[in-house]
Amino acid sequence: MKLCSIASSSSGNCIFAGSETTSLLVDAGISGKRIEFGLNEIDRTTADIDGILVTHEHSDHIKGLGVVARKYKIPIYATAGTIDAILSTGNLGKLPEGIFHEIKENIPCRIRDITVYPFAISHDAAQPVGYRLEHEGKKIGIATDMGQYNDYIIENLTGLDALLLEANHDVNMLQVGKYPYYLKQRILGKRGHLSNESAGQLLCSLLHDHMKKILLGHLSRENNYEALAFETVCAEITMGDIPYTAGDFDISVAGRDCISQLAEV
Repeated sequence: MKLCSIASSSSGNCIFAGSETTSLLVDAGISGKRIEFGLNEIDRTTADIDGILVTHEHSDHIKGLGVVARKYKIPIYATAGTIDAILSTGNLGKLPEGIFHEIKENIPCRIRDITVYPFAISHDAAQPVGYRLEHEGKKIGIATDMGQYNDYIIENLTGLDALLLEANHDVNMLQVGKYPYYLKQRILGKRGHLSNESAGQLLCSLLHDHMKKILLGHLSRENNYEALAFETVCAEITMGDIPYTAGDFDISVAGRDCISQLAEV
């Protein structure tokens, strides 16, 4: 299994995940040109993509969806609520008939040789999900845009070989920053985004001896820094009541505007 962030931030998200023979995107919230450039960096092309998994309908996750899906006739997988929300916006232009494929939380879906497990997340969208992808016993998780986590989330992210996890904001930066009060409350709320501290605490429940790669993603441009997210998450792990320190794992931050290294597990 392979995992690579093409872009990950509150401005635009697009993640590559796949096997030797199957190529998937999770979200397409950047331009088709940037998607193609990113895929070329890992010796793939947009024409190679077998499906696009959409987490939810917010523009930073679907901005480039219409152009890419239309040009290459790529199947789009999303929940019924997300599909309805995408279609109701009318922002993506006319899409080919039959391009949407409905998925349901907690019901596995097969795309070529990869099994996709969608799971519900807490976010202010119609019917948002995260994804766990499995191939030949290897597991990759992608979990962003979560206002909170619980035992259900932990269960869906247990036993992973690689994980892209949201570390959206530093709470202090957000609280003293320029955002209006209602927006601060939205981000901090149960249907908002995970803070750096929360991401680190969640990881304490997920780490195990065979975890190969952790990517911290969906960082806020205004309320976070890459170094701050990394240091805060690492501190939570090292100080946590677990038999590990952050140095035991390969942890890095997915860049807002640049592709990450390709993780292979």
